[in-house]
Amino acid sequence: MENPQIDRRRRARPLLDPKLRERGIYLLPNLFTTAALFAGFYSIVQAMNGQFELAAIAIFIAMVLDGLDGRVARLTHTQSAFGAEYDSLSDMVSFGVAPALVMYVWALQPMGKLGWIAAFIYCSGAALRLARFNTKLDESDKRYFQGLPSPSAAALQAGLVWVATSYNIDGKQIFFGWLHMKWLAWGMTVFGGLTMVSDLRYFSGKDFNLRRSVPFVVILLIVLAFVLVSYSPPEVLFVLFVLYGLSGYVGWAMRLLRKPEKQ
Repeated sequence: MENPQIDRRRRARPLLDPKLRERGIYLLPNLFTTAALFAGFYSIVQAMNGQFELAAIAIFIAMVLDGLDGRVARLTHTQSAFGAEYDSLSDMVSFGVAPALVMYVWALQPMGKLGWIAAFIYCSGAALRLARFNTKLDESDKRYFQGLPSPSAAALQAGLVWVATSYNIDGKQIFFGWLHMKWLAWGMTVFGGLTMVSDLRYFSGKDFNLRRSVPFVVILLIVLAFVLVSYSPPEVLFVLFVLYGLSGYVGWAMRLLRKPEKQ
């Protein structure tokens, strides 16, 4: 007779299609996942060595690789239960632990308890966000994410560090004569951690069909986006992810205003 505790744990976790569980381990998509994991680990190492610009860039590289592994698996029909679990663990390192430690070493360490508490709020927020995402794969609306996705939250942290270091601004110095960077970093870290576990809706882009025809102006906008990012990557990427992080709050406020007043 099967152990009831093991059976209960199995029922509590979402399972992929049984056919996917029988396929075993595929090399190609898991290479991308491994590369994303390496980028997250490399970010931590560079932060410990004081190379914060490299640490921030590594997190963005991990984002690109993380976005590729799932798409490669679907395009090549190499999805597996192992790949799904491996991807989640990789995300926890690259978008949970790495951004928290980078921010802590860069700016939060002199704050003592307040510093490591903020880093822990972010790290635990990423873990809870990933756990909730994994358990609601079949229930959620595919058009929206519930809470800020962990890669986007990581981009907020990495973007702040990248922009600051590109202007030779240290995380432990006063900025604009009155604003201390450590408080800005503290606020960004807590904001990212709490927004990940919120119920705010964020556009996922999963219903975007690449095979569908689009107006010519859309192509022009895409070209313009590439030009802007290539011209000044730190500032443009940081602004884009800040806007995306605020979009959930804007959408929530708009839905609240549209609600009919109770009689």
